Amino acid sequence: MEKWKSDEIEMQYIDSHYPAADIGIVHLGLGAFHRAHQAVYIERNMARHGGGNWGVCSANIRSNHQLVIQLRDAGMRYHVAEYRDSCDVTIRAVRSVREALYAGPDGPDLETLLRRLSQPQVRIVTLTVTEKGYHLSPGSGDLLVESPSIAHDIEHPHQPQTAPGIMVEALARRREAGTAPFTVLCCDNMPHNGQRTRRAVIELASHRDSRLATWIEQNVAFPSSMVDRIVPAMTSRDLARLSELGVDDPAAVVCEAFSQWVVEDDFPQGRPDWEQEGVQMVADVAPFETMKLRMLNGSHSLLAYLGALDAVDTVSDAMQKPAFTAMLKRYMLAEAAATLTMPEGADLATYADSLLARFANDSLRHRLQQIAMDGSQKLPQRWLQGALINLRADRDVSCTALGVAAWLRYTAGTDLHGHRHVVDDPIAERLASLHATHQQPQSLVAAFLAQSDVFAAELADYPHFSQAIVDAWQALETDGVSATLRRLS
Repeated sequence: MEKWKSDEIEMQYIDSHYPAADIGIVHLGLGAFHRAHQAVYIERNMARHGGGNWGVCSANIRSNHQLVIQLRDAGMRYHVAEYRDSCDVTIRAVRSVREALYAGPDGPDLETLLRRLSQPQVRIVTLTVTEKGYHLSPGSGDLLVESPSIAHDIEHPHQPQTAPGIMVEALARRREAGTAPFTVLCCDNMPHNGQRTRRAVIELASHRDSRLATWIEQNVAFPSSMVDRIVPAMTSRDLARLSELGVDDPAAVVCEAFSQWVVEDDFPQGRPDWEQEGVQMVADVAPFETMKLRMLNGSHSLLAYLGALDAVDTVSDAMQKPAFTAMLKRYMLAEAAATLTMPEGADLATYADSLLARFANDSLRHRLQQIAMDGSQKLPQRWLQGALINLRADRDVSCTALGVAAWLRYTAGTDLHGHRHVVDDPIAERLASLHATHQQPQSLVAAFLAQSDVFAAELADYPHFSQAIVDAWQALETDGVSATLRRLS
């Protein structure tokens, strides 16, 4: 470990050295979050044990062939910069990803990935493929069999394109070879993410072979997990900042210092002793994942849509505005926390304060447009399930209604100042057609709430909720974001 301090920044550099490790984990979704979160926990564990047999093969299955090339060129070594604030950073060299593959569209490594997944020494598969990567209806949780990618995997099961399809094919090969199945550990922001992953895999397998589906149902473990670390998308500015610190690495990742991982302890084929690295191994992860989804992720989405409408660029920029901070605190304590049942000793007020402090970390340029992606997939678990709980109990849903109004307005493709932005969402075209068809707020809100794959039908039983969305929409259009937030607080 090296440390140095200047007038501007204090840095420590951690570079552990250990023999090459055998691969025991395959990860689907070689993005920034995986490299800054799960791979770091595994790196620390491998450094503690001098290598071992829990190295990672990490594969991209949708995009970013360039990252795979960069990692290979660097000898499978990259850097993670963990910022406590703009003047205090730990830079960590990471070698836990031992193999990088590109198995995306027309990628060369699909068969290599499937062979790796079939090896007996691979005992865990982890995933960060985003909510839409499981091809489940956000509302019902059913497998979207009409999705072109899922339809492809049903028709061509040996050449899968999706994460569920890859797992079904790999598990089919293991079953045929008499190899014990791997454990599937979802690390995406979904409630009951293990159960949802299990449903996607078993439903897809049932279209192929009912006996295979039954075998998976009876033999494969799908523990849930909760992951927490703010990891913005890398920018040229981030790379330049690291270069000034002596780190010239195109595959580097910038993140906050805070990190949390809570995992249900269900690994029939074994696992690393993650407890030594601070992982919370629990019997039931549900309270933790729901807390994070509704308080952290729900707050992020509020910032994303309201901030984007007001031409605010980043989370930390939004947190400089007192009206945003007051709105988030009200949402977390009055709406989100009211829906949670936590283990004894959990202090949700303290958690809320810690989130506000993390959001204000100006060393991270976490762009609101990044958080705003895929709203139709995220909002049911971040806002709408909690809103239903509050509506049934006749509790306040003002912040949630404002958030829904902001999302509806955001999907029009312009902010309140007339600047255009890209709406990156699986149903963006459908949402655009709703805007084109319905010109009046009342009609538009009704049309959005009729999208049953996003909004639960029960919400229609609470007309004051839809009216609150209409009122919030009109307030945003007439008075703007800041004035609307001031009235809310």
